[in-house]
Amino acid sequence: MRQSHPAIRKISPYVGLLFTPVPLMNQSLSCLHPNPGWGAASLLTASPVPPSTTDTVGKHCILELYNCDSAKLDDEAFLRDTITSAAKRAGATLLHLITHRFDPQGVTGLALLAESHISIHTWPESGYAAVDVFTCGDHTMPERACQVLLTELEAADHKLTSFRRETPLGVGQGDRDPSLTAV
Repeated sequence: MRQSHPAIRKISPYVGLLFTPVPLMNQSLSCLHPNPGWGAASLLTASPVPPSTTDTVGKHCILELYNCDSAKLDDEAFLRDTITSAAKRAGATLLHLITHRFDPQGVTGLALLAESHISIHTWPESGYAAVDVFTCGDHTMPERACQVLLTELEAADHKLTSFRRETPLGVGQGDRDPSLTAV
């Protein structure tokens, strides 16, 4: 069985997912992050007017995969190969890939991309996978990564939500070429 974070308190009726009910308004970052140095000065508040933007920094895709091949959802090596293929198909640069197989079942994978990330969390017992693909720049196409995962995991149904991440004024005012040297 997966070990859950101590902050996770409630079981969702949806696909056996765990979540923490957290208010969206006036939520402090310190309740989300264990860093004790973050205090009350870091409050998130909803604003009726979005900050001024000049451009988009990238595209974010949230993919829900339903009724997938359970054996593939539980195959760590297969998922590593599939995530690698998805990154290539999106036109992204894979920097690091880490995966973990849970006992008795389920895999979590995280691909660190020069352009951002791909993550997947699987529940073979439910035939479900939660996928997150975020890429920065105009040369990448995160939807293509989603299509690879959808096809390879043989999902009978899916839900894809995608949106552009807006760049606030003053952010992204220069080149940020990633260093591909090992640390």
